[in-house]
Formats: sequence, C-alpha cells, structure tokens
Amino acid sequence: MSLRLSTVILPYRRWSEGGSSAWTRAEELGFHTAYTYDHLSWRSFRDGPWFGALPTLTAAAARTERIRLGTLVTSPNFRHPVTLAKELISLDDISGGRVTLGIGAGGTGFDATALGQEPWTPRERADRFAEFVALLDRLLTEDTVTHEGEFYSAGEARNIPGCVQRPRLPFAVAATGPRGLKLAARYGQAWVTTGDPKLFETGTPEQSHEALRGQLARLADACAAAGRDVSELDRVLLTGFTPDRDRPLRSLDAFVDFAGRYQELGFTELVIHWPIPDSVFAADEKVFERIAMEAPAQLG
Repeated sequence: MSLRLSTVILPYRRWSEGGSSAWTRAEELGFHTAYTYDHLSWRSFRDGPWFGALPTLTAAAARTERIRLGTLVTSPNFRHPVTLAKELISLDDISGGRVTLGIGAGGTGFDATALGQEPWTPRERADRFAEFVALLDRLLTEDTVTHEGEFYSAGEARNIPGCVQRPRLPFAVAATGPRGLKLAARYGQAWVTTGDPKLFETGTPEQSHEALRGQLARLADACAAAGRDVSELDRVLLTGFTPDRDRPLRSLDAFVDFAGRYQELGFTELVIHWPIPDSVFAADEKVFERIAMEAPAQLG
C-alpha cells in the first residue's frame, strides 16, 4: 500500500502575518492532509501567539480546494460534544467534505486546567473519552439527539443537515491503551499514535520501532474483537515524538529510510511538522519541501 504524507501546521502566526501561507503551500506541495493542534496553548509556545484550531481550519478551507484538513488531536479537556458537533458540521460544509477529526483522551498539560478544573485522573480521562466519542458519533449522524450521561448531556440537540461526508466525517482516534484502542476499532476510520512516550528521552529508534509494532498488533486484536479488519483503518504516525527526533527531516534519503521502515510495519500515513524556526520543530525548509515533493514517489 502506498504511504500518504501529511503535515501539521501549528497555529502560532497571525493569519495576516503569514499564518495563511503555509496552508496554501501545503496544498501546492501535494500533502494529503494538513492538520493542526487543537489546544488552548502548548508547551514552549505557551507564552507566545496561539490561535484556535477550528477557526484556523475554517480559514484554511476557504483558501484551499483539494487538501484534506484536520485536528491532531481534539480532546474532551475543553470541548463539549454538542457544541463541537455543530462546529464540525459547519467546517465540513465550508470545506466541501474535506475534514478529518483527530480525537484523543487529552492529557495533563495546560488544557487540563484552563477551565479552572483539577486535572482528571487517567481513569476519568478514559471514562470521559469513551462517552465523548460515542455521543459525538451520534450527534454527527442523527438529526436530533437526547442523551443523559455521566459526564455529558444533550437535550434534543439538532444537527441538520449533518455532514457532507456520509454517514459523518471520519474520526482518527489517538490511542495506545486497551480502552482507547477499543474505541478506535469501533468508531475510527483511522488510528493515530506518536509512539511510546517513555522511549522519547532515553530509548533508541530500534526500541521505538518495536514498541510501535506492538501497538499495531494490539490495534489488530481490538479490531478483530470488534469484528473489523484492521486494514479498514488508516494507521497514522505523528512524527517528532520518537527517539529519531528531527533526524528524518535532515535529508530526503534519511526521511525515505525512516518512512520506509514504518511503511513496512503497516503505517499508511506519516505526519511531519511544518518547520518553525528556533523551536523543537526547526528544520531546513528546502529539505522539507523536497521531502514533500519527492518522498511519496520513492515510497510507492
């Protein structure tokens, strides 16, 4: 199977000051999808400009024609399924059906406390995520939804006319644990991972490769238990969080070697970060563009 190459564009620049140019350039370069982070702020970018994901994607939809657009990833940390569904249906309409929702349980970063709450425990994050995904699935496929859950409610929530994409826009479910993988197998059209975070600082690329092999195997098991073939799901690796760090973006050959190994494992899409100078995502823009234009053909 051919390997898709996508990018993630962080929303750190004003639209009028270069924020729009990366999206149009991503389409010109032939990327399959251009994603953005759905955070209120993020790590080292917290004290600088940072814009909302869904308005940014809406503006990007108006500036592009073919490239798919999406989040990596949206989470329950500050989202509610009822309002999120309305915004996603609107975005799917504006884009002409080019939206993918990357969705995950969220973590313990800045988003976890931005609304004034205490960070949720891992168990509560998993519980909320399960209810969040199930309710969002209904909201995006049914005209009217009423739901009384442990964490989320909907009272005759109307979502007419629904998504352009039928029966709804695709979910790319980020998960590595058993409960999240079960959700990916049941609701996902794609599965997303960043690798094993425990290996990022002290692990080796070889250890990371084997950890990802294990994740893919557990995904296949979860799909089998749900009565699905794992081949029905796209398998997406968001790069930059494995022990390889920025090495794959140092040259075209380095990237093709890196991508080929993960293609052989069974990944169908790799996502690389759009270069940001003086940051953890710094990279040579000329090399980055060469990778975008030439690597897919070499990977078959």
